[in-house]
Formats: sequence, structure tokens, C-alpha cells
Amino acid sequence: MASVAFFFVGFLVFAGEVIAMQRDLDGLGEMVMDEDELLGLFEVMSSLLEDPDWADVHPQPCTDTPWPGVECEIGEDLSIFHVTKIHLGPDVIIPTCKVSANLSDSLLKLTYLKTLSIFNCFVSSPVALSPTLFGALSSLEHLALQSNPALIGEIPPSLAEISGLRVLSLSQNNLQGNIPKELGGLVNLVQLDLSYNNLSGKIPEEIGGLKGLSILDLSWNSIEGQVPCSLGMLQLLQKIDLSYNRLVGSIPPAIGKLNRLVLLDLSHNSIQGPIPETLSGLKQLQDLTVDHNPINSKIPLFLGTLKNLTSISFSGCGLTGPVPNFFSSLNNLTALSLDNNNLSGRVPPYLGSLPLLDQLNLSHNQLNGELQFPEEFIERLGKRLDVKGNENLCTSNKQYLKKNISMYLEIPPCSGTKEKGNNKTFQEYPDDSSWYHGKISSNTAAAQWLNQKKLIVSSTSVFCWLSFVLL
Repeated sequence: MASVAFFFVGFLVFAGEVIAMQRDLDGLGEMVMDEDELLGLFEVMSSLLEDPDWADVHPQPCTDTPWPGVECEIGEDLSIFHVTKIHLGPDVIIPTCKVSANLSDSLLKLTYLKTLSIFNCFVSSPVALSPTLFGALSSLEHLALQSNPALIGEIPPSLAEISGLRVLSLSQNNLQGNIPKELGGLVNLVQLDLSYNNLSGKIPEEIGGLKGLSILDLSWNSIEGQVPCSLGMLQLLQKIDLSYNRLVGSIPPAIGKLNRLVLLDLSHNSIQGPIPETLSGLKQLQDLTVDHNPINSKIPLFLGTLKNLTSISFSGCGLTGPVPNFFSSLNNLTALSLDNNNLSGRVPPYLGSLPLLDQLNLSHNQLNGELQFPEEFIERLGKRLDVKGNENLCTSNKQYLKKNISMYLEIPPCSGTKEKGNNKTFQEYPDDSSWYHGKISSNTAAAQWLNQKKLIVSSTSVFCWLSFVLL
């Protein structure tokens, strides 16, 4: 303890000498730092870094002795520098964070701070986010505390007091509790990333107030409840990742209003189907991932109208029926995963002609008949083509047999006998455009179509539909 006290006294003495030197420079008309701000920076870095000589080596961090993790800007009076950025991360290797690293209250002295980013620093000694620390940092625009396994506790609602905040990234920590509804007041927020924590509770409806939001990532938590309808109000959203949570209910129809959305990941939840047809409005969508949800319906035909799709994944969703024809129109498609479902019928040969398709997984379904992919397609995809686990699927192509490709595909050669299942009247979906516009040819077909579209109507779903209509 005596050595620690001696070090602290020595640090303060040195800081005083640096400040005195700054006074002398100020008298000569040189640009310097505010005294309290400089002392605050020394205290903040002392609470974070292992190097006790940091202040000695960087007595003028804004001018003569800079450090790569600290940036400064000239104030309005053109004679004083202010600290505007503190960054600790893998790209700033030396010095490393101390074992007992923490967030010092001296951050409050850095009133011009715009960016605070700390990566992989709080790894041993538990650190909680103070409810009073960040609210006073009115200039803060970018707050990123990521990959800190010892960062614990709840997200303080006081973060909502930083009205100019544009980026809030608290991913890959050990935070718990609910997402504060107060965050919905951060009207300037562009990115909200709370992924890879232990957050619980519901996604607050107030999140619909983040009108400028373009990225929302709440993946890998324990969030419950339904996807809020208010997400449909965030017209600038480009990415939604809610994967690996405990979400239930159905996808709000209002999501279809997000015409700038590029990525939608709802995988590994308990979201039920069918997928609402309003999602046909997602004309910019490139990546759709719905893996491991109890969708339990046919593949939605409106996907054929989303020409920008590059990746579609419905693994383990309980999908039924045949593989529809519309995939032939998705020329930008690079990856298609429909494995571990209850799909039936033939494997459409046109899949082997899609120009950019580089990954195809149809394994573990009930597909049957003869596989008729071009040899070049099979050789090009290699292990990225998976059709195993379809009991009645076979191949009779002599080139496949000659090169032993049938063994590689893990499907047997066709025996020449009639295949089990529906080998005479294989029924695929009708032409996409005629089906999509509701041209049903018979009363029986109409009844089947209506049965597929039945929903369990609740007050929440009615509210979501009304929200979609009113948007």
C-alpha cells in the first residue's frame, strides 16, 4: 500500500510540473491544454493503462508528445487544445490495460470528448457502468465498449441523456438486465449494437423513436417477447440482427415498410409463420436468414420478387411443399440453405444454372427423383453442395457414375425402378406472377390457400397490422 501511495503522490507532483510548464508556454502565446482537462486525461489513462510512466512519456499528448489512442482538436479560441478522442484497442498495442483497469470519474473533466472506444480492456476485475458517469458527457458522439468480459451490470438509462450520441456499441460484454426504454430518445443514433451480452426482457416499443437508426444488432442475448411493430417506423434501417434470442410470435407486417433494409437475421428464435407477404416491400434486401424458427409453412413465393437477394437461409424451419420455381429468377443468389425441413418433390435442375450460386444445401428433406445438375456445377461447388439425407433422391447420369460423383454426393445411382412418392404428378408452385396476384384456378385450391394464410389473431397482431396500414 505504501508503494501505491508513493506512486500516486509522485504522479500528482509530476502532473503539477507539467501544468506549470503549460502555464509558461501559455504566457509565450503557445497553444496548450486546459489545466483541469490535462489532469483529467492523466487520471483516466492512469486508471486504464499498465504503464505508470505514461504521463512522463506523453506530457503534452496534444502537441509535442502525442499518443496514437488520443486525439485533440483546437478550441474556439484557437489557443487551447481539447481532448476529443480516447481509443484503446488491438491497434494500440503498447501499453496494455492493467488488470485492475476501470472507468475513472475523471472522464467528467473531458467535457469536449466526442469518441470513447475501449476494446478488450476489462478482462479480470469486474467493472460496472456508472449511472452518473456518461450523462454529463454532452459532447459524446461515439461510445464503443466492446469485447470486455468483465464489464458487468445493467445498461444505465442515463445514456439517453447524451443527446448527440450517434454510435452506441456495447457488444461482447457481460451486461445484464433489460434494454432501457429511455434509449428510444436518442434521436441522432445511427448504430445500436448490444449483441453478445446477457440482456433479457423485451425489446422496448420506444425503440421506434430512433428515426435515424441504420444498424440494429441485438443478437446473442436472452431477449424475450415479440418483435415490436414499432421497428417498421425506422425507415432508414439497413441491418436488423435479432438472432439467437428467445423471441416468439410472428414477424410484424410493418417490417415490410423498411425499403432500405439489406440484411434481416431472425434465426434461432421461436418465431412462427407464415412469413407475411408485406415483406415483398424489402426490395433492397440481400441477406435473409430465418434458420431454426417454427415457420411450418411453404416457402413464401414473394421472395421471387426480391431480385437483390444474394443469400437465403431457412434451415430447420419446418418448411413443407416443393422447392418453388421462382429461384430461377434470382440471378444474384450466391447461397441457398433449405436443409433440415420437410420439403418434397424433385430437385429443380435450374438451380445448377444459377450463375453466381456457390453454396446449396438441400440436405435432410424428403426430396425424391433424379438429381439433374450439370457436372461442372457439382465439381465447382464441391463440399458446398449438400443433398444427403433425402432417402429417395438418386442419380443416373453416366458421367456422375463414371467419376464416382454419386458417391461424393452421398446419394445412390437410380435403379431404374419407379421411385417412391409422387413420381407421376409432381406438383410445383404455379408461375410466380399468376399465383402472387391471386389467380387461383379452383375452389379447392382457394380453400387450401386460405387455410395456409390463417393466423391466430391477437391484440398484438391486430395492432401490428394497423401500424403497417397507417405507416
